[in-house]
Amino acid sequence: MEKPKKVISFGKVFWPSLMASVVVLTLLVLFFFVLFGSLFTGPEPFAVKDKTVLHMTLSGQINESSNSEFNPSSFQMEQQIGLSDILYGLEKAASDKRIEGIFIELDGAQCGYATASEIREALVNFQEESGKFVLAYHKGEAVGMKQYFIASAAKENYGFPSTMFEFGGLGAELMFFKGMFDKLDLEMQVVRGSNNDFKSAVEPYFLEKMSDSSKHQIERYLTSMWEDIRQTIGDAKGISPADLNTYADSTYIRRMHDAVTYKLIDAVKYRDEVMEMLVQYSGAKDVDNLEFVSFEKFARKKFENNQKIVNGSSKSTANIAVILAEGGVTTTGDGLASDKITKLLRQARLDDNIKTIVFRVNSPGGSALASDEIWREVVLAKAVKPVIVSMGDVAASGGYYIAAPATRIFAEPMTITGSIGVFGVIPYTGGMLENKLGLSFDRVSTNKRSVLTTNKKMTPEELQIVQDEVDYIYDEFLQRVAEGRGMSKEQVNVIARGRVWTGKDAVSIGLVDELGGLKDAIAYAALEAGLESPKVQYLPEIKKEPIQELLESLTEENQVSVKQGIPEELLEYYSKLRSLENYVGIQARLPYELKLD
Repeated sequence: MEKPKKVISFGKVFWPSLMASVVVLTLLVLFFFVLFGSLFTGPEPFAVKDKTVLHMTLSGQINESSNSEFNPSSFQMEQQIGLSDILYGLEKAASDKRIEGIFIELDGAQCGYATASEIREALVNFQEESGKFVLAYHKGEAVGMKQYFIASAAKENYGFPSTMFEFGGLGAELMFFKGMFDKLDLEMQVVRGSNNDFKSAVEPYFLEKMSDSSKHQIERYLTSMWEDIRQTIGDAKGISPADLNTYADSTYIRRMHDAVTYKLIDAVKYRDEVMEMLVQYSGAKDVDNLEFVSFEKFARKKFENNQKIVNGSSKSTANIAVILAEGGVTTTGDGLASDKITKLLRQARLDDNIKTIVFRVNSPGGSALASDEIWREVVLAKAVKPVIVSMGDVAASGGYYIAAPATRIFAEPMTITGSIGVFGVIPYTGGMLENKLGLSFDRVSTNKRSVLTTNKKMTPEELQIVQDEVDYIYDEFLQRVAEGRGMSKEQVNVIARGRVWTGKDAVSIGLVDELGGLKDAIAYAALEAGLESPKVQYLPEIKKEPIQELLESLTEENQVSVKQGIPEELLEYYSKLRSLENYVGIQARLPYELKLD
C-alpha cells in the first residue's frame, strides 16, 4: 500500500521564509546605512601614535605611482605602492617625531634595480638625517639578491636561522622561437635599421641563440650593474667588491649562517627575538604594546594628502610639475599612451604657475608614431620652461626618444637606456595555414599591392620598401637625439645601432647628463628655476571617489588578492601576450624584457 504523502503546513513554510527575508533585508539596510554613512562622513583620518614603528614589506609590484583597483570577484581593492609615495613617505617619516624607526621585512618586492637603488638610497638618507633606527629581518624560504640589496641599507640586518640566502651574481636567460616557428611553417619577416646589429629584440624570431652583438651588450650591462651592486653592498658592510665577487663565484653563501660568517648579516635570530629588540628601540612596554603601522599605508596617506592640498584650493602654489610616464609607448590604452601624456605635458606647459617640469620616464619604448607625438610635446614644453628627465628602471628605444630633447637627463647607474634603433616584423602565415590546416588563398586586385596580407610572402621589392621606411625612421631617430644632445648624427650613430647601455655608461658617452634619482631631478629643477619654496604637483592627478576610499580602508589591513595561487610566471606571460596587442606599425622598442632577481 502506498504511504500517504506528508503535507507540510503553510505556516511551517511561510514564517521561516518571512523571518529569513526580514533578517537578510535588515542586514542589507544596515550595510547600506554604514556604507552611505561612511560616504558622507568620509573614512576615518589616518592617525599615528607616539613611539610608532613603521613596518615596511614592499610586497608585489612597485610602479612609479600607487594604483588601486576594485576587484568585483573578491569585492576588495587590489593596491600597488608607487615609488613616488615611498620616497615621500620616507621623507615625512624622518621628520615625524611620533615615529621611532622602520622595521623592514621585504616580501617579494618586484621592481628593477634602478628603483631598488632609489629606495635603498632613501632609506640611507632616512637614517642619516633623522638618527632613527632601521632594522631589517630576512625570513621565508630564501632571500633573493634584490631583497637583500634594498635591505642592506639598514644598519642592522638579521635573518631566520634556516632561511636560504641567494648570492650568486646576475644572469639573464632569453627564449628563442625559431625552432617552434619552423615546426609550424611560420616565418617572421624581420626588418631592422640597416646597421642596427644590436637591436636584438627580433633575434628570437630568426635565430636559435644570441648573436655576438647581443651577447656582448648583455654581458656589458650585467657586468656594469653587478659592479654597482657589489660596490654599494661592500661600502655598507665593509667588504671589498672583489671579495663579494669571490663569494658569488664560489657559492660560499647558501644559508643565513653563511651570510653571518661572511658579514652580510649581523646575526641569525628568530622573529620573537627581533620583536624584543624593537621593544627596546621604540621604548614600548612590551611586544604586545608595540605600535606597528604599515609603512606602505603611511606613505600612501601622506602622499595623497600632500597632493590633495596641492591640487585643491591652494593649487596655484604648485610650481613644479612631475609627470609620471610608465609602460610601453602606445597611441592609446594602457601604459605610456601618447594621447594621455601629451595632454599632461601640454597642461604643465600652459600653466603659468608651473616654472619647471620633471618628466619621469620608465619605458622600454614601443610605437614609433606615439613616441614622435610625445617628443613633439616635450620640445614645445622645453621652449617655454625647463624640462628635466628622470629615468627609472628603463628608458630605452622609444623611451629614450621622448627623453632626448630634455634640458637635462638624470638616470640611476643601473638604469637601462639607449637602444636607439627601430625594427618591423611582418609574419608570413600562409605556409602554416596551408600545410597544417589545408587552407589555401586566392586574390584579385587592381594593383600589385592592393591586398596586404600575412598569407602571402613578401617579395624582395616589398621587403625593400619596408626596409626604406625603417631606415627613414632610424635616421629621424638619430636626428632627434643629435639635436637634443648637441651631437652630430654621425656621433650618435656610433653609440646607437640599437645598443643598450646602463645609466653609468650612458653618462660617459653623452646620452645622460647626471647620475641620480627622481628626488635629485626635482632638487635640480627647483634650483635651476630659482624656487625657494618648491611645491610639487604630480601628474596625472590622484582622483579617488569616496566609495573607493571607503573600500580601500575596509581592505587595507587584510587584503587578499584574487591573483594569489596563480603562478607568477603565468601572470607574467599573460601580461606579455596582452602587450602584443599594442604592436602596431614600426617599433622603437627595447630588445629585451629582462627580469633580474
